[in-house]
Amino acid sequence: MLPIAVDANGGDKAPAEIVEGARRAREELGVDIVLVGTPDVAAYASDLPLLEASEVIAMDADPGTSVRRMKDSTLVRAAEAVRDGKASAMVSAGNTGATMASALLRMGRIRGVSRPAIATPLPVPSGGHTVLLDAGANAECQPDWLLQFAQMGAAFARARYGIDDPRVGLLSIGEEPGKGDPLRKETYPLLAAAGAFGASGGHFVGNVEGRDILTDEVDVVVTDGFTGNVALKTLEGGMKALVGRLLEAFGATEASRAAADALMPELLPLYATLDPENTGGAMLLGVDGVCIISHGSSGPTAVVNAVRVARDMVAGDVVGHLATAVA
Repeated sequence: MLPIAVDANGGDKAPAEIVEGARRAREELGVDIVLVGTPDVAAYASDLPLLEASEVIAMDADPGTSVRRMKDSTLVRAAEAVRDGKASAMVSAGNTGATMASALLRMGRIRGVSRPAIATPLPVPSGGHTVLLDAGANAECQPDWLLQFAQMGAAFARARYGIDDPRVGLLSIGEEPGKGDPLRKETYPLLAAAGAFGASGGHFVGNVEGRDILTDEVDVVVTDGFTGNVALKTLEGGMKALVGRLLEAFGATEASRAAADALMPELLPLYATLDPENTGGAMLLGVDGVCIISHGSSGPTAVVNAVRVARDMVAGDVVGHLATAVA
């Protein structure tokens, strides 16, 4: 396998913790890594090859404008490395929109794909994952795009999690077919008519609600990027608030501290399951290459897991499966 390109300057903790994660990924996973970064990154990673770039797209920069103007940015160079056959995949914890734009403009779309979508795996407390897409790539969508998201999401769930027949749901405000806004009402019959998604596997199970996302009732949840991103951030914020309040309660009194000592061994595995660092990042589906988007606050563990996902998606030829799904 060709090296995996890691954006060394992307993310809130770059470059030190990104480089450390890349080094750990090489050691723990046995994969070749090429860092893409500014010359000063060499001070952190003399033992890893460095593909130099002179510019870094800031986290708050406008994605489209930045990618077009900053042609020697780390994100653009990483995407070009995949396009030119110098890397098998790219990983970045940087500006999400710019990561997507770089991959789209440099790698291009898979033939037949209308719009790429961000597929974010969400850990289910009882085990397994639910794939949510689109999680932020397309704020406004058309019904036929959501049908294609369903096809790609099912193919991704099969490739990443080995689910033979993924259950695909349409995110709405009620389970009944007539519930939702015009987009949902127009998309539902397209998904219902498709039934099973052929080469991508999977079948449509109807509307699902926000409360169903973290259950084992559905494997893939399809929505527009605006709604998907709001749902994702709401779940993240809710989990963070809940964990914070539990930790406060455990330390409030002698009795609660004693209870915490008994409960922690049972709660820690659940915490590890829900920790975003262990998820491995989201994949941009629909571009002609593997692009993994990590959380902006990613540390070394998140980078290791993102590289693991990139390796597995390359080895499993997920891009080929996506192409077959939308053909």
